[in-house]
Amino acid sequence: MPSLALYNRDGEQVGEVEVQEGLFAAPLKKGALYQTAVSQAARKRQGTSAARDRSEVKGGGSKPWAQKGTGRARHGSTRSPIWVGGGIVFGPQPRDYGFTVPKKVRRAALRSALSAKVSEGLLLVVDDLAISEPKTKAMVQLLEKLKVSRSALVVTAEPDQNVIKSARNLPRVKTIAARQLNVLDLLSYEYLVMTSEALQKVEEVFGA
Repeated sequence: MPSLALYNRDGEQVGEVEVQEGLFAAPLKKGALYQTAVSQAARKRQGTSAARDRSEVKGGGSKPWAQKGTGRARHGSTRSPIWVGGGIVFGPQPRDYGFTVPKKVRRAALRSALSAKVSEGLLLVVDDLAISEPKTKAMVQLLEKLKVSRSALVVTAEPDQNVIKSARNLPRVKTIAARQLNVLDLLSYEYLVMTSEALQKVEEVFGA
């Protein structure tokens, strides 16, 4: 089984932790990653854009002028799409953009994303992330000691309010629970910082 370095809060390596090969040393499947990421992004779209067609625009009930004899083009309604203020032809309507991806594809994508973090040295396992009180400075110092210089996804075993509140003012840091781990977040953030308990939970939930 492959192993990862285990760090303490000061960024010092204090040991190693074994991880599942099928979850953290899986082959990279770009197709599964793409399909899963697009599916997640599509489900986040509101889909509330709407435009009124000629039947929904108020007014235009009477014919603007006679059919013949005026020398002008014939028109039946001022709400026609060719008039200013008229209806829109084939305009957007509220819809759901989401689509489903098979469970096996989603699992393959998650394993590919985790394995990519390991191969690039961007997965950091920390023995403890406990913060006594919510302070942004505490989270900044912790990440600095771990030498996290870019965006980071912080994963805890269970939702920790002190950790969440300490990171929510940092624009490039997001905190989630282990069960919420997903492909889109893994691709959106550079570093993946996990507690040892969160690592065990991920292996329980997503492992073979």
